[in-house]
Amino acid sequence: MRHSTVSLAILVSAAVAACSQPAPQNGVEEPPAETPAASEDMSAPAEETSATGAEPDAAAANDAPPQMATVDIEEWNVPWEGRPRDPYTLDGETVWFVGQVNSYIARLDVATGQMERIDLREGAGPHNLIVDPTGDVWYAGNRDAHIGRYDVDSGEFEIIDTPRDTARDPHTQIWNADGDIWFTSQGANSVGFLDVSERSVEIIAVPTPGARPYGIKLAPDGTIWVALFGTHKLASIDPETMELTEHDLPREEIRPRRIGITSDGRVWYGDYNGGYLGVFDPASGEVTEWAMPSGENARPYALAVDGQDRIWFVETGVDPNYFVGFDPESESFFSITAIPSGGGVVRHMQYLPQNGEIWFGSDMGTIGRARVE
Repeated sequence: MRHSTVSLAILVSAAVAACSQPAPQNGVEEPPAETPAASEDMSAPAEETSATGAEPDAAAANDAPPQMATVDIEEWNVPWEGRPRDPYTLDGETVWFVGQVNSYIARLDVATGQMERIDLREGAGPHNLIVDPTGDVWYAGNRDAHIGRYDVDSGEFEIIDTPRDTARDPHTQIWNADGDIWFTSQGANSVGFLDVSERSVEIIAVPTPGARPYGIKLAPDGTIWVALFGTHKLASIDPETMELTEHDLPREEIRPRRIGITSDGRVWYGDYNGGYLGVFDPASGEVTEWAMPSGENARPYALAVDGQDRIWFVETGVDPNYFVGFDPESESFFSITAIPSGGGVVRHMQYLPQNGEIWFGSDMGTIGRARVE
């Protein structure tokens, strides 16, 4: 596998370096004016790092970086406490999100800025939600072993229990091409499949103890990919056989948290522990990594892929958080934008292809939209 030596701070601006601060070491998830739109390409090539895990050249840390393009970010303040997160929208007009700590789901009317809160049953602890084509909302009851469906027309809830012994904490959900749901359970160390028509749940255990299955994505060929945050591994699942395969990443200290998949089937991850952007090629088994602009302080969390196969992620170890764009074709970081509210921590993002937007929630109590295309 390949990987070449990188300078950790090759692209760090003086402003980023000045406000960088270490994030918590354990990675546990418990409890200005708008910037101009991206314009001309002011990117610089990012150096790669070696699969042998060689340390970067510290001498390059003082290199002055080029100016980066920025994107337009707008945020809406959520009027309730409870860690608003994981927004999901079908059209960019109505945006649903969860209040993880105070157990609610809510919707934002983008045109008016008005928000409506719908309380869940006590102790639900919703971690994530997705919306089906009819507009109904499916949320992960992270603290109460269930996936819930909210019927937007009737206002009624349906509860689908997940096994408490093998899937006590549904975490992140995605749709497959058939309209069924795949989800991770971080604490239970498993990946689940919900057949929506049958309302049946199948659980696949992750072989490595304490693997902490986290981010999850669907590849173009139908394979399910999962970030194993407690390890230096990714996992793939064959949806036909339900067989799970673990894939080692080159450095044992890597901690992949969120992932994205480009149209060529390559799997992109943020190394939360080391501050690298990495890509795994399932066809060859090769891994390539690039040091992020904020280096080891980056703490990359939310990650998304846009319609041009560019990678967007948020560095949460710096204050303010930085919304960063990477172009795989030029192998360069081409955009860095400070999140206006500061971000606090941005945990998950959704790309909306028809509008060229990425939606996110922040621990500063906001729902945000970044226009990237």
